[in-house]
Amino acid sequence: MMNVKLMWRQIYQSEAARIAFIAILTALTGELKVMPFDDEMFRFALGGIVFFLLILIYPPVSILRTGFVTAVTVVIFRVMKELWLGADLLESLQMHVPVFLFYFIVAVGWHFVGLEKYKSLPLRLGALAFVFEVVSNTSEHALRNWWLHSSLLTGKEWGILVGVALLRSFFTVGLYSSVAISKEKQRVEEMLGVGSELYAEALYLQKSMNHIEQITASSHDLYRKLKKENQPELSTQALHIAQEIHEVKKDSQRILAGLSKWTTRQQVEVFYLSDLLDMVVTANEKYSEMIGKKCTLETVIDGDLQTSQHVPMLAILNNLTANAVEAIDEKGQVLITVETDEEWVRFSVCDTGKGIPFEHEDIIFEPGYTTKFTDQGTAATGIGLSHVCAIIEKMQGAIVVKRLDQGLNVLVEIPMKSIMEEIEA
Repeated sequence: MMNVKLMWRQIYQSEAARIAFIAILTALTGELKVMPFDDEMFRFALGGIVFFLLILIYPPVSILRTGFVTAVTVVIFRVMKELWLGADLLESLQMHVPVFLFYFIVAVGWHFVGLEKYKSLPLRLGALAFVFEVVSNTSEHALRNWWLHSSLLTGKEWGILVGVALLRSFFTVGLYSSVAISKEKQRVEEMLGVGSELYAEALYLQKSMNHIEQITASSHDLYRKLKKENQPELSTQALHIAQEIHEVKKDSQRILAGLSKWTTRQQVEVFYLSDLLDMVVTANEKYSEMIGKKCTLETVIDGDLQTSQHVPMLAILNNLTANAVEAIDEKGQVLITVETDEEWVRFSVCDTGKGIPFEHEDIIFEPGYTTKFTDQGTAATGIGLSHVCAIIEKMQGAIVVKRLDQGLNVLVEIPMKSIMEEIEA
């Protein structure tokens, strides 16, 4: 079974399969057409748009080879269809062979200018597509006219060719750009989600390392005291413990170095707070569906701003919102509000969940605290809020909770300078 799956995957990823897919889909969509000239000799078909779009989003290794195969496939498909409908072979060839020039000239053009170089330059991409479309359409129509009427293009026909080429080329580039932007946005959101989680873990690991350092020092002090008291076995054991803890610290340092390097790379760009809120809402709407809850998430933002601290901010907002979603029994609401002034940025995450007992308010940010249990009665890890608290403390902010009649309101206050620090630098 695995061999069969592997075989199909290899076929799917092969260059031949990619070319076949482009050629066949182009031939089929080429039948969706508009015919502006007399006698239905020249068609503006959807196939030209589809061919260009496919080589943009599903790029083959060789555009030249792909263009040749696609051109031949389209000609054969159209001629075979005409023959099946009872048309004369020679007339059908004269009618449809010129379409070979359209696809092949387009492929030759992109082969020599290098399509990949212009994917991120939509205006240049559209301009080149326009030029290639004008040349290929003109060549196709001129050859067909010469074969069938021994004449060349009229001024009206050429004007229509230019107008349609302009429309089709920039329409296709616009469509591709929207797809590419959507994919890039999704990729950035995924990377930020991972980055925010790693940032929180790195910060928590740093706190753990500080504790490890203290334990190491205490173990070494114990070793020296036991040695002075002439207790060789216990002193040796204490020294061994200190050495083992030191090894754990070195391993943690290596892990922290890797995490810090990765999370630092994520803080190159700046984001609007509203964009971060959109990401949080989208992620937690999916999360609420995944855990079988009907949760409505709303946001209210008073004063948007840019921040390069998007990784820690996303970690804070995502953890608090996820906790709010988890606190809801089956159905409820979560409201996220943001308020800004010259000195502070204030966040509020309010839910209609089950809240927390009054006597637990002072310990909810301690590692290990949780009110969530699995169906089997196993407690959750309870590290989310402690992570959030550590991040907020690092940003010189504060966090408090307020119990409501139904649910909980978590309030976060962070100095504006902590959020704008890197941008101003």
